[in-house]
Amino acid sequence: MVPYMTDYVAPIADMRFVATRLAGFDEVAALGVDDLSLELVDAIFEEAGRFAGGVLAPLNRVGDTQGSRLENGVVRTPDGWAAAYRGFVDGGWNAVPFDPDHGGQGLPRLVAIALQEMWTSANMAFSLCPMLTQGAVEAISHHGTDAQKAIFLPKLISGQWTGTMNLTEPQAGSDVGAVRTRAIKDGDHYLITGQKIFITYGDHELTENIIHLVLARTPDAPAGVKGISLFVVPKYLVGPNGEIQGRNDLRCASLEHKMGIHASPTAVMAFGDNGGAIGTLVGEENKGLQYMFTMMNNARLSVGLEGIAIAERATQRASAYARERVQSRDIAGTDATPVTIIHHPDVRRMLLTMRSLTEASRALAYLAASSLDVAKRHPDPEVRKSRQAMVDLLIPVVKGWGTEVGSEVAAIGVQVHGGMGFIEETGAAQYMRDAKIAEIYEGTNGIQANDLIGRKLTRDGGVTAKAFIAGMRDIDAGLAAAGAELAGLRAALADGITALDSATDWILASQKGDPRDAAAGAVSFMRLWGTVAGGWLLAQGAVAAKAELAQSGGDEGFLKAKIITARFYAEQILPRASSLKAAATAGSATLMAMTEDAF
Repeated sequence: MVPYMTDYVAPIADMRFVATRLAGFDEVAALGVDDLSLELVDAIFEEAGRFAGGVLAPLNRVGDTQGSRLENGVVRTPDGWAAAYRGFVDGGWNAVPFDPDHGGQGLPRLVAIALQEMWTSANMAFSLCPMLTQGAVEAISHHGTDAQKAIFLPKLISGQWTGTMNLTEPQAGSDVGAVRTRAIKDGDHYLITGQKIFITYGDHELTENIIHLVLARTPDAPAGVKGISLFVVPKYLVGPNGEIQGRNDLRCASLEHKMGIHASPTAVMAFGDNGGAIGTLVGEENKGLQYMFTMMNNARLSVGLEGIAIAERATQRASAYARERVQSRDIAGTDATPVTIIHHPDVRRMLLTMRSLTEASRALAYLAASSLDVAKRHPDPEVRKSRQAMVDLLIPVVKGWGTEVGSEVAAIGVQVHGGMGFIEETGAAQYMRDAKIAEIYEGTNGIQANDLIGRKLTRDGGVTAKAFIAGMRDIDAGLAAAGAELAGLRAALADGITALDSATDWILASQKGDPRDAAAGAVSFMRLWGTVAGGWLLAQGAVAAKAELAQSGGDEGFLKAKIITARFYAEQILPRASSLKAAATAGSATLMAMTEDAF
């Protein structure tokens, strides 16, 4: 039996390469972040890598086997969780991307996303807790009152308290307009009654308080999404100076039994069993969904990263196994002695598929993160506007394609292990089980794809998308100058960009006719975007690596691997673009031809 592997080594070299060569670190650093240097980032990455690998990764299996449990009304997390969370907070890791005015460190999202990847790769179930807190901080920072900011932000940012997002109800999944939770005004606060489901870290014993952001409907609210309001509802009531007071009228009614992420307590939350949980309004009544989208967009980028992080962990596990597992002779030799399976071409195909997809999707996520930094910090409002439009376009792609990459790579990882991959003790199966939820979180990937075609692509008539596509074509000169070594990559990328450009025109035109035509191809279109944009970023990396090799100043093995990975992606992954274009533009006639009773 191959022992379960707890080792996780943060891929700091690739993170640094992506941040500096592909995602615009220099541009972000020039936007007024005090003392931000590569030396500082390297030190942060090294220390974060030690915490992720030394503290969080060994708990991943513990959390999977023990899970969180509800005992006599109290949620208990697995062994080691509380100590790990204290270490996380004491290390200042929770505060990295937040406003220094409330105790944050003010570091760019480009730096924070690399750290978030480390936490998630090491222990996805653990990482979900600070991820939800991050979303709560964003929502209150943008839309909360001065009093709410003063009371809640410092302790959420420090990690002394955690935050949640309460949207989903039994009858209202993605259709948030069907929310029935009620909010009745009572003096300077509201009384909240109702039930929410699928609330990640809805209850736990890690912190002294949990701050719930809850969508609810006031009595005279309009029907549908226009009648939703947002409320801050703490587990324990909080005084004007942030002091803990009595228990609020809310509880964890049960915990879900899930396919994966067993250590993350996914709660059914009951509000108002005894008259109503006390909450305070965020912003104005009936604008809650607008406010919550601040939190959701933040979370969608983070969820996309979850897929990428699990892909990294699965790739590390499969590569280690392939270097250790001895089976069959080398088909290229005459020696009958068995060799490690990494010698076999098909195993190498699987490993390079895993590696190339992981690196391509990482680059796209980091590009979105750095663009968020520019959209937030740049002094020119037109630059901020255009970069935010780019972020809005990329987020559904990062979320949708990134999480599908996570599931695909984790599944290949099981295959690399062969029969041992089907045995839980080897660990490969956990990555596959954990990865699946990311395709569902924050709106299923079908919803992300429809958001891409229905909002992000069409709201400006495709201007942002077409500008992005035109920008991708600029790499051609660099690939041409690189010569024969990258000629295949150049040709495959050109074909992919053309396929994406053509599909984009078709989607834009189809929106003027039967809306089902574009919707039928939305997921394929989303995958096409990710596949081509990922190839473009790997191509940039290959050009940069080749230039560094010519200067003889870098890590030769690392740089050569970047070139080989990009070439493999061009040969094995970019050809998907033509079939994805065909599926994206096929229309809905065949889909809609089947009668309902024939399914």
